[in-house]
This record gives sequence, C-alpha cells and structure tokens, in this order.
Amino acid sequence: MSAFHLWRRRTTRTKLLRPMAMIDYEKAVARGVGSGGGAGARGWRSLLLLVALVASTAALYASFSSTLRVSAWFLVPPLSNSSPEEFVLLPSTCPTHPHTRPLLGRPLSASLSSALVKPASTPPPTEVPVSTASPSLIAPSPSPAEGAYVPKAPPLVPDGPGFIPSPGFLPVSTVTPPSVAPVPRPRVGDDAMTDLQLIHAKKAIAGAPVVLHDPDLYAPLFLNVSVFKRSYKMMERILKVYIYEDGPKPLCHTPQLDGIYASEGWFMKLMEENTQFVVKDPNKAHLFYLPYSSRQLRTQLYVAGSRSMKPLSIFLRDYVNSISAKYPFWNRTRGADHFLVACHDWATYTTNLHEELRKNTIKVVCNADVSEGVFVRGKDVSLAETYVRTPNSPRKAIGGRPASRRSILAFFAGQMHGRVRPILLRHWRRRDRDMRIYEVLPDEIAAKMSYIEHMKSSKFCICPMGYEVNSPRIVEAIYYDCVPVIIADNFVLPFQEVLDWSAFSVVVAEKDIPSLKEILLGISGRRYVRMQTNVRRLRKHFLWNDKPVKYDLFHMILHSIWFNRLNHVHVR
Repeated sequence: MSAFHLWRRRTTRTKLLRPMAMIDYEKAVARGVGSGGGAGARGWRSLLLLVALVASTAALYASFSSTLRVSAWFLVPPLSNSSPEEFVLLPSTCPTHPHTRPLLGRPLSASLSSALVKPASTPPPTEVPVSTASPSLIAPSPSPAEGAYVPKAPPLVPDGPGFIPSPGFLPVSTVTPPSVAPVPRPRVGDDAMTDLQLIHAKKAIAGAPVVLHDPDLYAPLFLNVSVFKRSYKMMERILKVYIYEDGPKPLCHTPQLDGIYASEGWFMKLMEENTQFVVKDPNKAHLFYLPYSSRQLRTQLYVAGSRSMKPLSIFLRDYVNSISAKYPFWNRTRGADHFLVACHDWATYTTNLHEELRKNTIKVVCNADVSEGVFVRGKDVSLAETYVRTPNSPRKAIGGRPASRRSILAFFAGQMHGRVRPILLRHWRRRDRDMRIYEVLPDEIAAKMSYIEHMKSSKFCICPMGYEVNSPRIVEAIYYDCVPVIIADNFVLPFQEVLDWSAFSVVVAEKDIPSLKEILLGISGRRYVRMQTNVRRLRKHFLWNDKPVKYDLFHMILHSIWFNRLNHVHVR
C-alpha cells in the first residue's frame, strides 16, 4: 500500500465518531495478535497504526468537547421576568452557566459583576426621583400611638423588592414563600423604564415648539401656552396612574359630590372611572393615587367637642404604613411618586404623623398655605375648591352678564370667621353704595336679588380667606363671569404653575383692605373688559363634567400633578 493511501485511511478514520473508532481498535488488536503478537514486521506496523489511531481519536474528542463548551457560553438563559434589553450580558462571563470561568483566569471586577445584574438604564441612586431597589429605602415608621397597629414590611425574597442578586446567583425562576402574600412586585427594569419616560417627557417639554394659534387654548390665560400644550400632550401620551384598592369604606373609595369639599369627591369618582390614564399593573405606573377622603375622615373619625385631629392622623399614618408594607412601590421613592387629593381644611394637618407622607408625597389640597411649612410650592398642588349644589347638574346656572350690564362695583356676603373677613366688614360694611359688603345677605335684599344674581351683576367679587386661605368663592366668581378679588396672603392659587392669574383676577394684600375701592377703581374700563373676557374663556378649565373632556377641571388637576412630578425629575 502506498504512503498516500495509508495517510488517507488514517485521516478518514480519525474523523469517525468514538463508537466507530472502538471497532477499528478491536480489529487492529485482533490482526496484531493473529500475526504473532507483534513479532513480525506486519505486527509492528499494525501496532504503530493502532497507537496513531488512538491518539487521533483522543485529540478529536477533546476538540469536540471544547467546541461544545465554547458554544454554551453564548446560550445563557435570561432571567424569567426580564427582556434582553434590560440587562448587559457579556459573552463568556455569564455566572449562570456551570462551565463559565473568569476572563483570562482573573476574578470578575466589581464593576463588571454589577453590570451583569444591573439594569442598563438605571440612573445613579443619588437622584431623588429615580427608583431604587436598595433595602435601605424601606420607609421608617413614625412612633405608633398606644394600641395602634403598624404592619411590618415583608421579608426580602429573591426577585422581590430590595433584592439584588450577586453575580453568582441569578435565578431563572423564583417561588414566593407561602408566608408572603401574593402582591404586585416590581419587575426588573420597570422602574427604570418609567423614570426614562419621565426624563424623555421633561426634555420634550423644554424644547416645546411655539404655539401661534390653538382654538382650544386662549394664550393670554397662560404663563406659556406653548409649554402647557406640550406638557399636556406628553401627559396624554405617557402618564399612567395606579390606584390602590386598599382602604375601608366609607373612608376610602367613597366620593361625595356635593358641598364645598366636592372637589376631592369628583376627582376620586372620575379617576376611578378613567381608562385612559389608570392601569391595573402598578409596574407600568408613573404615579400612585391614595384614594381616601379627608371629608369622610372628618365625618367618621372626629370626636365631637374633642378639638383633636389625632384619630384622623393615626388612621392616615396606619393606612400609608400598611400600603408601604404590602407593596414595594412606596419604598422605591419614599412616596415621592404618590399623591393624595383632599379638600377639607384639615387635610394638610392630618399628614403630620407620617414624615414621608408629609414631606415627599404630592399633596393636592385646597388649603394651599405656604406659611405653615406643610404645603410645598412646586411639589404640592393647589386644588380648586368648588361648591357643587346639585351633583346631578354641576354646571347649572353658570354664566353671567356682560361688563356693560354690571352695575355693582364689588360684592361679598359670608360668615364671619378667620382673620380677614372682620377687617373687611369693619372698613366697608354699609360705608359705600358701590361696595356691597354683607355678613349675611339680609332677607329684604335677598328677596329682590339672590346671592348668585349679585355675583352675576357685580364687576368684582371679593374672595377673602376664612379660617384657611382657600375659598369656594374664587371658582364661583369664575362660573358667573365675575372678576375675582383674592385677599389671602400666602395662598398658592390653583394651577399657578401654568396660569397667569394677573390676566383675570386681582390679588390684594391683607394690609391693603382699607384701600380696596381705590385699587379697584384704578383698573381702567378697557382693562376690565379684557379681564372679564379672560374670565369667561377661563371658565371651561374649572368645570366638572360627568365624562371628562379635554382641558376641563379633572384634566387640569391631573396635569398639575404630572407637571410638578416632572419638576422633581433630574435630567443629566
């Protein structure tokens, strides 16, 4: 046999799989033994061929095994609840595969190890609005009152809130221990995604195109109509709200739609019926709504004659503690992406037993008084106080006379409480025919002209604060096309972050009450007509509708919450 044929036979046989090689091995041994055990020349050649065959087969098997191992480095199963975009997975260094070894024989660096488990888009933990899974962010509970139950936070479980897997432990699937109630938990990367959406929205608003004309928005009413329109559009496109189902009725989930505190009830009703912004999956939410009623707290928990709000504060503290213990979402931002809507005068004071609720949560309240250190301008939202007399028809009797048919300069009638109203009456009651200032509208006068007709017939409607800075007369004046005159130092006006109140109202300092008539007469006829026209165009932004419409009061409140939340998102 020629050398070429011998080489070809040897090469062909080394390419065979291991079972075929074993057959050749047995045949070669048989030939060698049959030829005298290798004593002859033919036996020696057979033995040499056998050694070469075994060596080639071993080399082929080693190469084949190495190829399988290298290929397996790129076949890494992802986390069961993650997507490829959520993690930075480096080939040949994944800790989940048993054959994985460190690169070049060195241990993984800290930065590389963290890259294997950290969402690629997670911002630095020093930024306040950016969510984090650090267990240090579990809300500390204030000192509980005697006998009050404060739920404890659930233990950290794999893939649960606050759990950060080490590079050597990336579970493919996780089973929640039976002792932990099955509640929604954040999926890896969800909080980072919602933060990125807010950052994108803030950048888009900063670069808002100039609005030259919009039939639905009257530019003189706004500080910057272009920014408002862009922000509103981004809200419609992006914002998602999760409503907690927790809370006992009637303290929670029970809206009241009439009276001077109706604003909180109407917002609750319309929010819970909404399908555009509300989501069932809290992992997709940018904001979280605490659906309790401050009015119901006052009715159900206040002990008559006690002059103490403590029972209300204890309930609210325990309500928030139970939510922060049951769900992980409060602890991600310490409540900064949660909001409450409350119109009762006591609403701000009842947050004092829960530090994070008082400092971090977005408080949408009627009592927007910055002097008391609870309401924070730019974070909290001033809620317009609306007096709804007929819930079935909240828009009944709105509208008023044109400027040329308003014969009364200024009008006020109301109860004497607070520090401002007694001063107003002391200077102007029965002092001037143009200034119709009453404590209570006298019967003989009311028989000729009702309270509402007085507002419809007056150029200016005086809106002094009562016990607190807010007053339903501001919105009433807008309903009846009467220019509101607001007397309440330290009051943050509703939607002040977007509306230009100087275009349709007069704000008078409390110290200037003696000069009130002089101030009003100083407004020219042309300017007054312009202001009253603005009030009429403003009205649609302060109206409740059974089915919310674009730019109405429901959407304006929601936009203020959205806008103020964006103000606390840091953009690099």
